[in-house]
Formats: sequence, C-alpha cells, structure tokens
Amino acid sequence: MTIALCFTPSFCLQKQFITPKPPLHSYTNPITICATRSRYSITLSTRCSVNQNPESFAALDKPRLEEWLSAAASLYPVYVTVGGVLAFIRPSTFSFFVNMAPNSYSFTLGLIMLSMGITLEFKELIDLFRQRPLSILYGCAAQYTIMPSFGWIVSKLLGLSPSLTVGLILLSCCPGGTASNVVTLLARGDVPLSIVMTVCTTLGAVILTPLLTKILAGTFVPVNAASLSMSTLQVVVAPILLGLYLQSKFPEVVKLLTPFSPLVAVIASSLLASSVFSENVIRLKSSFAASSSSASSLIDSAQSMLSSELGAVVLSVILLHLAGFFVGYLSAALGGFKEPQRRAISIEVGMQNSSLGVVLATSHFALPLVALPSAMSAVLMNIMGSSLGFFWRYIDPSNQKDDLEVAEE
Repeated sequence: MTIALCFTPSFCLQKQFITPKPPLHSYTNPITICATRSRYSITLSTRCSVNQNPESFAALDKPRLEEWLSAAASLYPVYVTVGGVLAFIRPSTFSFFVNMAPNSYSFTLGLIMLSMGITLEFKELIDLFRQRPLSILYGCAAQYTIMPSFGWIVSKLLGLSPSLTVGLILLSCCPGGTASNVVTLLARGDVPLSIVMTVCTTLGAVILTPLLTKILAGTFVPVNAASLSMSTLQVVVAPILLGLYLQSKFPEVVKLLTPFSPLVAVIASSLLASSVFSENVIRLKSSFAASSSSASSLIDSAQSMLSSELGAVVLSVILLHLAGFFVGYLSAALGGFKEPQRRAISIEVGMQNSSLGVVLATSHFALPLVALPSAMSAVLMNIMGSSLGFFWRYIDPSNQKDDLEVAEE
C-alpha cells in the first residue's frame, strides 16, 4: 500500500537496469536512485538494479524477515477481498471499529500516510521531478481531469441516488492510490513516474479534491470545501510531512521500521474498507432482497440486482475504474509517451486513494451511503488493477530498449 510495498527480487526486471553507481546513502532505502545514462530509475524495497555478479546479488539480498514481510504485504487484494466477504456475511465482526468512527477512520488513514512518508526522501523526489517535469505534470493533470469527469458522467448515466452520486464523485476526485506503484512494477511500466505522480497528486489533494467535489457534487448536497481541505491536510499531508521529517532526522530508527510499514498499511487499509462496507451491508441486503423477490427469471434477477443499491454501486465503481485505465492510457498515447509511461499513467489514473474517500465521506457527510463507493472501490479497484498488471507483465513494451527513458520532448 505504501511506496515500499513491493515484492521479492524475482519481480524486478533486471535486464532493464545497468550497473549502478555507488548508492547515495549508506543504508538501504526503499527508494534507491541509480544513475543510468543521465536518467533515474527507482527500485522498490530492495536494490534490484544490481550487476550480474552472483556474489554481488547475494550480498544485497534482503533478510528472510524482510522478504516475508514484503510477500505478506503484496497480498493486499486478498486481504481486502476476504475482509469484504466477511463484512457481507457477518457485519458485526467490524462493529468494534465502526463504533469508534469517524475518529478511528481518520487515525487509520493517518497511519497509512505516515507509513508512506517514512519511505520517502525529499531530495530524491525533487531530483526526479527535475528530470521529468513534463510527464509528471501531464500525469497529474490526467488524474484530476479524467477521473472527476467520469465520476460525474457515470453517476448521470446510471441515475444514481444523490448519496451514491456524491460518494462516486468524491472517490473520483481523490488522488492516486499508492497501490498503483506496485501494479506499475508488475506491469513493467515506468515506476519512478508512478511514484512521483502519487506523491504530487496526494499533496495536491488538499486543494483539488475539495474544490472538484464542490463543483461536481455541490448541486446534490451541500459541500464544505474548506472543511474537506482541512481534513485532507490533517490526515494526508501532515502524516507524510511527519514521515519525511523522521526519515531525515532519525534514519537508523526509520530503517528498522520501514520493512514493517507496508504490511501495517495494507492491513489498516483493508480494515478501513471492510468496516465501512459492513456499515451498509444490512441496508444493501434488504434493498437487494426487496428487488429480487419479484423476479421470476434469471434475466429478471439480473435486472433486479442492477436496479438495487448494491448493484448500482458495484457497476458504477467498475465503470469508473475501467474508464480511468482506458482513457488514462489513451491520453498518454495521444501525448506521445512511450509504452512504459503509458502504462504508468493508465494505472495511476485508474487507481484512487479510496481510503481518503472513506474518511472524507464519513467525516463530512451525514448520509451513510456516501462512503460506500470508496469502500467498494478498495475491493474492486485492487482486483482490477492487479489483473491489468499481470496481463501487461507478459506483454513487452513496444520499445523495450527505451524502458528507462521518459518522453520529455
């Protein structure tokens, strides 16, 4: 879930890297900058861009505990799916967490963002931004134009209720999710671009998420943009800045904590999504039962499900993310970017920070269903994104020799 959330060395595409220069820091950092033909590449959690010397590779291999933690964290789609199923079957399982909401939700998101912040180094991010400003700005613009537009379009096409409309629009106006970094790695996309886009869109969410939500959803329910902005600042930006501070002041302590942060973040995110889903299960079940009781055939049952609130939420979330993946890729292709950058932008646009959507919805909207699209997205988005990543993993980029170069001209 965080930038450090990654895989064992077998997932890294070694043939895309050349022998790096000496590392910038004496300790192993989840983000490692390596000089390659005056470009930068980022590897996650472990120094995958090693030379082909077997002894050198063995020396840099992660300890067994770190490998286990990384492997466990990479199962995030499994955790959130199991949590969603459990919430549907037995909603009372998460009542201990729901009863403490919204404070429990805000604290959990802050913990997730802090785990992201301690894996970052501000200087390295600035260096990356200087190297590829065009692709980063293009990707961020795509994030805050494509998804909000389709959030509004999908809600109109499906005729969603006001609460679900606001919830879907709020989800679409959230920044990119950090799970997109892992999916981009799987898809053989431009991982550095994905990481910096995630950070930039997250910091920009303080202004853009409340502003776009008020513009697109303000006609359905009152939206307090200033209050949304303050909450975003408190639960997203402040923990990231705190993490950056801890990284710079206490690097050795952070080094000990970093291997655990991905697993903590994915468990916290799964708990958050499952708890919000469990809040609405009883109403969704009754809505679906009422609509399906009059169904006399399989077709009627399918129509009844789509007409129920549960079916409407599932369909709207699927359509939103599909549009993000497809239009994000198409816009990058029209922008003249190479295949690795197209994949990174597509995944970054299509995968949202659904945890932020959950917290903002539960903290600022009285209608309980407003948080449901974000909670459902946490399950469906990760299944869709992971599937796309595995599909792209077995399709070579069109210009493989240029995988590490960015189309800046």
